[in-house]
Amino acid sequence: MRIVSLVSAGLLVTGSAWAEVTRHALPNNNPFPIARAVEVTAETALIYHSGQIPGPKNPKAPKGSAEYYGDTEAQTLSVLKKLESSLKDLGVGFEDVIKMTVFLVGDPAKGGKMDFSGFMKAYTQYFGTESQPNKPARSAVQIAGLAGGPNMLVEIEMVIAKPEKDKQ
Repeated sequence: MRIVSLVSAGLLVTGSAWAEVTRHALPNNNPFPIARAVEVTAETALIYHSGQIPGPKNPKAPKGSAEYYGDTEAQTLSVLKKLESSLKDLGVGFEDVIKMTVFLVGDPAKGGKMDFSGFMKAYTQYFGTESQPNKPARSAVQIAGLAGGPNMLVEIEMVIAKPEKDKQ
């Protein structure tokens, strides 16, 4: 009986030695590239990544101008490229992102409304693709402005579930 208990205890420890991430799809097979919810095991290491803002699209343009940063799509691509590099440094990738919060400033060129379509054009190059099908839970909100200054339209922060690859 003692051997059975030790084997059972070993299986419990082994079975929980790596993170399990469950992504719950949107209802009715909705293809929109986000998850309804994401669930992780208690053993999962979570990384809370600070918000990132875009770099200049055209560094020769006057700093802070619309030409300097570009439109929402260009800014989103810039932010995602910065995040991609940061995540790589942390030993994770976009496939490990479980929650994303997107802050969009109203675009003066769009009558002060956020350019959600421009954001989605960039976002869908990284999430819900054939090569990277993992979809995070996500919120996108319009805000009045970002601390980075005028004509900055996008900030993205993430929560990442870090797999314990050495224990798998």
